Amino acid sequence: MEQRLSASLEDYLEAILHIVAKKHVARAKEIVQRLGVNHSSVTVALRSLANKGLINYAPYEVVTLTVEGKRVSEDVARRHSALQRLFIKVLSVDPSLADETACEMEHTLPPDILDSLTDFVDFVERCPQCLEEFRREQPRKEKR
Repeated sequence: MEQRLSASLEDYLEAILHIVAKKHVARAKEIVQRLGVNHSSVTVALRSLANKGLINYAPYEVVTLTVEGKRVSEDVARRHSALQRLFIKVLSVDPSLADETACEMEHTLPPDILDSLTDFVDFVERCPQCLEEFRREQPRKEKR
């Protein structure tokens, strides 16, 4: 049975995934820097993720993902990426706003909607004239 993680724990897993992709392991101080949180928050989150079997963690040691942790973190990153691509490539949203909004929305997106959304973005990327037509038909909106 799949366990439901809080948005915060999903963010920690995604951060660990990105750090491990670059450095093979993560350290608490790198997670602190990436997420802009304090060290005690990271410690609590790492203990929780370790108790759920998603990371390998011991105090003052490096952090790695378990097989299940890698699967879950990759799913979170995939949801984030799909939303970010939609916002930037289709809706022409500023990249920093797109990233921030994708991070907020990624935690609630059901898998079937994510799959449809990803298919749509892939289609639009293969059909630039469709995207141009969509943009021509949209009323001009002031930048927020």
